[in-house]
Amino acid sequence: MRFWKMHGLGNDYIVVDNRDQKIIEALMAELAKKLCERRFSVGADGLLLVSNSTVADVKMRIFNSDGSEAEMCGNGIRCFAKYCFENGVVKKTKFMVETLSGLKQILLTVKNDEVQVVKVDMGAPNWERTSLPMLGEGTCINCNLEVDKEPCSITCLSMGNPHCVTFVENVDEFPVDYVGPIIENHGAFPKRTNVGFVQVLNKGELKVRVWERGCGETLACGTGTCAAVAAANRLGKVGSKVTVHVLGGDLQVEVGKTMFLSGAAEKVYEGTLFKEP
Repeated sequence: MRFWKMHGLGNDYIVVDNRDQKIIEALMAELAKKLCERRFSVGADGLLLVSNSTVADVKMRIFNSDGSEAEMCGNGIRCFAKYCFENGVVKKTKFMVETLSGLKQILLTVKNDEVQVVKVDMGAPNWERTSLPMLGEGTCINCNLEVDKEPCSITCLSMGNPHCVTFVENVDEFPVDYVGPIIENHGAFPKRTNVGFVQVLNKGELKVRVWERGCGETLACGTGTCAAVAAANRLGKVGSKVTVHVLGGDLQVEVGKTMFLSGAAEKVYEGTLFKEP
């Protein structure tokens, strides 16, 4: 079974064409855990499976390194789009991808048959608690959540997957690896949540670190980046065009009726997976 190892600003993935359904449903989660294990296997934040779709040009399945399936991933879908174009799965610069969080439109910038930039229509944020899901009714905008017996101001939304955003003074020095898992597994979020820690630099720039549900902190998170911008925009902290600095590099986000995420995706290498004897 052939695979590509890819990354979007350091958020890394193993991409496999599964349109022939060689990987059956019952094995997907366990295979993701095995392949994503660093040092002993390929190593990655997640496994992306290219699947057939009856409603779009192609379908993306995303499995985190712990085997859980994710609804959507902004960095993952950019890698996925580059893989599909450069392998002839979809030979168009504008196409649709089916995900668990709905259909996503892809716009590619291509040079010499190589994808340079991937722009994704990430859809509109959903602010209702039920969309995450989160306990309680209505929205959670600048609300307090008890974290380690201290109040923490949070804003929550869904970008097709759940996000809890909190603003901090200095994101580089913030204990993300301590606070992240506390919020991820907080009782307020029945299905856990991704957690974004955001520092506002100015009206057009944010610095963001994301503790991803099922992965831990990653070098970049596309949906987390969009969630951070959406929350900052709603609270009047940024405008409609924002550059976001994540640990792996920079992403651009445009806020309108929907949110557009732009950034690079890179192929690291390709290889072959062999079945264990």
